[in-house]
Amino acid sequence: MRNYAHPDLADVTIEHALHALSDPVRLDIVRQLDRAGEASCAALDGGRPKSSMSHHFRVLRSAGLVHTRIAGVQHMNTLRREEVDKRFPGLLDAVLGVEA
Repeated sequence: MRNYAHPDLADVTIEHALHALSDPVRLDIVRQLDRAGEASCAALDGGRPKSSMSHHFRVLRSAGLVHTRIAGVQHMNTLRREEVDKRFPGLLDAVLGVEA
């Protein structure tokens, strides 16, 4: 099984991060991870198709927001909160503080 690529946050632009957070599904994933700390893809899918969720996680990973590790057959996700806060101070507080 392959490991996932995670960008160095120094290479991520604010536009890329904002694009990833602009989708309601991805924003919900980030909110859930902020509360839970770590969760499997299945726990975060909300009944959505696996192919759709794979796309959303790929976008979140490429924007440097989420780290995915493989644990057996599960893919466990965490919000890269500390790193994102360092790179874009206040971004997650601002975005996660706004309720839909």
